Amino acid sequence: MINNSTMIETSELISPPMIGRPELITPYGGRLVNLLVSGKERDELVRLAAGLPSVQLSHRSLCDLELLAIGAFSPLQGFMGQADYASVVKDMRLADGTLFPIPITLPVTMESNVKVGQQIALRDAKFDLIAIMNVDDVFRWNLADEAEGVYKTTDTRHPLVAEMHGWGQLYIAGPIQVLNLPKHHDFVDLRTTPTEVRSLLAETGHSNVVAFQTRNPIHRAHEELTKRAAAKINGALLLHPVVGQTSPGDVDHYTRVRSYKALVNKYYDERQTILSLLPLAMRMAGPREAVWHALIRRNYGANHLIVGRDHASPGPNSDGQPFYGTYDAQHLLTGLAPEIGMKILPFHEMVYLSDEDRYEEVDRAPKGAATLSLSGSTVRTDYLANGTSLPEWFTRPEVAAVLAQAFPPRHLQGVCIWLTGLSGAGKSTIAEVLTDLLAEHGRQVSILDGDVVRTNLSKGLGFSKEDRDTNILRIGYVASEIVNHHGLVLCAAVSPYSAARDAVRALVGGERFVLVYVDTPLEICEQRDTKGLYAKARRGEMKGLTGVDDPYEVPANPDIVLTTSDSSPQDNAWRVINHLRDKGFLLNDGTF
Repeated sequence: MINNSTMIETSELISPPMIGRPELITPYGGRLVNLLVSGKERDELVRLAAGLPSVQLSHRSLCDLELLAIGAFSPLQGFMGQADYASVVKDMRLADGTLFPIPITLPVTMESNVKVGQQIALRDAKFDLIAIMNVDDVFRWNLADEAEGVYKTTDTRHPLVAEMHGWGQLYIAGPIQVLNLPKHHDFVDLRTTPTEVRSLLAETGHSNVVAFQTRNPIHRAHEELTKRAAAKINGALLLHPVVGQTSPGDVDHYTRVRSYKALVNKYYDERQTILSLLPLAMRMAGPREAVWHALIRRNYGANHLIVGRDHASPGPNSDGQPFYGTYDAQHLLTGLAPEIGMKILPFHEMVYLSDEDRYEEVDRAPKGAATLSLSGSTVRTDYLANGTSLPEWFTRPEVAAVLAQAFPPRHLQGVCIWLTGLSGAGKSTIAEVLTDLLAEHGRQVSILDGDVVRTNLSKGLGFSKEDRDTNILRIGYVASEIVNHHGLVLCAAVSPYSAARDAVRALVGGERFVLVYVDTPLEICEQRDTKGLYAKARRGEMKGLTGVDDPYEVPANPDIVLTTSDSSPQDNAWRVINHLRDKGFLLNDGTF
């Protein structure tokens, strides 16, 4: 077995000191990992890979592998084995005691038959070769233990926890030789590695560097706080937006990067500002994620990190409450900053004082001030939903123009209406009425009915929990594509499990997903029994019927609850219509 995992000394990454050229902070752990293989050795490994069993990587795992390969996750030299994994989940430390807050793992299914001692080829979704792994660890993992330990919740409203329900049952690890980095065709000039970013930062002449983690467009308040941060440390600014996986419903990275480029070119000092894209798959882990972001930015050459309120927050839980406290991330990271070797610049809330025409950082916004939180999502959503221009106090005209192009008014945006309930509850009947009413309002509608999907898209799937989840995720994927292209889609499927429904919510995006629970008692569904399913189940002719011998998990907080025993399909459909009007997806006057 060939193992060419290497470590690059810091001296190899940064040119020797000279007059006017600063010494940047060393990478985390002292050295920058490099897993890339080149030359004749690479050619030999490419030939070897053709005969090896393959594992296809998810988008998340592909992002992780890219950052492992270029040293962004230093000192990690690969996906975590069982000892490191268990220690990180429990104590935020690798087995040797090194602080590392997030498990970096590679999940596979039991059916993959990966064995210790085996060599495997790691490939992307298109089966393009990425790397070879020498497997030296295969172990089971426990979803509840990891979710509670790392994310402090098993609530599937947390997008990563919901996603974990679809991962393979095993994690694998071992030395990796990366033969090809994932292909990126967009913004290639900004996709710079830690080595390249360090070189660019050194050219600014500053040894102090403050990094800004962002997954949203930069508005005026962000601009103000980043400039203040750079001035405070008398150093350079690294604008380092995430372009791998962020939170469901976030502005797409193409739109965000276009806005970043417009700002940097016109409103920042290019001599001390570096814009670089980070292909990170976020976990939305709040406090732990903030620590992770600090370690990553140190590897890119920053020795300061801006940390705002609700850092890496996944939004509300099933009870409508935040998963993490407002300043939990700042508190945890501040306590660990000396060990990390980073200095933390915590910001609270930046507000615009309309009477004084200026921005100010405050713990709590003064009464009457036009306020703006770090994310700016509420203001942005309100204005774009109404089809009006974003105000200049909120964002630069160039950013407003980019966002206006990407986001039509709310009544022209995509939305998924997901009807869930027992078989025979009346989902399809309500969907039929809704289709006509939505067309009357000028919306073109796509329908994904559970029975039709099983006949076509999911033909061959059974009714095990795994197959049911696969069916729902297939429907969710198609629905998310329709919504992303500003379409309105009606999905009527039993979808009995909360985790799968929440995974679909994450795919579509929370604000664009309307969960409708059709609450019809089992006895009424059995009385209707239009398909004869309940009769077969009671006679023992079929197994696994939801509500009889397979559970239905009632939604904890659906957007709408409909009852069919005391309301007609028309009345229920109008309840959905009124909800869509209230949310702005339909105009109140019924016009398009």
